[in-house]
Amino acid sequence: MIQRGNRFPGGIHPFYGKEFTQGGKTETVPLPDKVTIPLSQHIGAPCKALVAVGALVKKGEMIGETTGVVAAPIHAPLSGKVTAVGPAPHPGGSLVPCITIESDKKDEWIGGLEEHSDYLNLDADTLRKIITKAGVVGLGGAAFPTHVKLNPPKDKKIHTLILNGVECEPYLTADHRLMLEQTAEVIEGLKILIRILGVQKVYIGIEDNKPDALKIMEAAVEKESRNLVETRVVSLETKYPQGGEKQLIQAILGLEVPNGGLPMDLGLVVQNVGTAAAIYEAVRFGRPLIERIITVTGRGVLQPKNLRVRIGTPIRDVIRFCGGFAGEPGKVIMGGPMMGPAQYTLDVPVVKGTGGILIFPKEEVSVEESRACIRCSACIEACPVGLLPNMLSVTAEALNFTEAKKFHPFSCIECGCCSYVCPSRRPIVHQIRHIKMDLSSTRKKVVTVG
Repeated sequence: MIQRGNRFPGGIHPFYGKEFTQGGKTETVPLPDKVTIPLSQHIGAPCKALVAVGALVKKGEMIGETTGVVAAPIHAPLSGKVTAVGPAPHPGGSLVPCITIESDKKDEWIGGLEEHSDYLNLDADTLRKIITKAGVVGLGGAAFPTHVKLNPPKDKKIHTLILNGVECEPYLTADHRLMLEQTAEVIEGLKILIRILGVQKVYIGIEDNKPDALKIMEAAVEKESRNLVETRVVSLETKYPQGGEKQLIQAILGLEVPNGGLPMDLGLVVQNVGTAAAIYEAVRFGRPLIERIITVTGRGVLQPKNLRVRIGTPIRDVIRFCGGFAGEPGKVIMGGPMMGPAQYTLDVPVVKGTGGILIFPKEEVSVEESRACIRCSACIEACPVGLLPNMLSVTAEALNFTEAKKFHPFSCIECGCCSYVCPSRRPIVHQIRHIKMDLSSTRKKVVTVG
């Protein structure tokens, strides 16, 4: 029986726009002529290139090795020839070290991929090593290396797993389609997560604007009940940012992650449904993370679709596959409208953390001048973390970062609710990011000097 979730404070109800793509089956983008693979596609240290210009690589071959504990290796998404190793545009807005590969159109897998038909009999350490080697990261957007989450400190006893199928960002429906079309892969990935973490309970959180996903996941859980620990599908209120880790925990369990703390401090781990499917592919077939499902949507594209895309595919190619622009584009966003960065070039590639490409036509993009804060407190009411965004905004504007620190800027999840509701159109999220950057830079200087 589907369980009903609780509420979390704050949040907003923006235009969701899910109807553009939620009913369309996932299509596969043809093999691109070339791919550009950033060596930084995850939270943590960037990878080190393992190939040079002129090298011939096969699909699935490791081309970037990790340089830190919090990192994930990177693999060739197709077979071909390395034509460039150097700076190229990244969806984050900067130039980063990348590897460019021209396809040989053979799309040949590298040999030696290790399959495991008995994967549920493997021990936790072996499973973690496979996931690490496959370069799996969180596919909900944060791109945190999955193996790190699955290896908590020994003093953190994990008893509950939450599988995140919320997909609360407006317009995006990739996770929705994944749950409908690859239900079995999600459930098998869930079994592997249970095996690794040794949890006693599982909750699968899905917003109530996805009744078909709720129904199909509930049926799958019931069918596999003998092979799962206690597992409940939870219907959650459609409210942004319901899919935020801390908001999800509060809505499902009524627990609040302490300020500065992590879910594992409460014995919890949260993983995305797409990550679960990627884990299954890695463990069962030995396939590294070289493709993902994304949503290409908005009134600015002729044919909105959900697509399976190779990592590294230029978004120009992806948009062309969807019929191109519908009129003159006003803004192209990588991800959803609340947290996704706007792009200045179509040469940026799809990366592991790309959940979608959102295109607004020029007539939908308005540029309003920011005005003074009117102290209306709308941002305070909308903040799901309970901060005072107005004070963070005002102190950032005055460049008073010492004062800003008193209002806990690092607790901000940058969801964008404050900016969305602000009648003065203040760029609050950008101002908070500025605070974080300044304070982090100051902290590094202190450490260096010390």
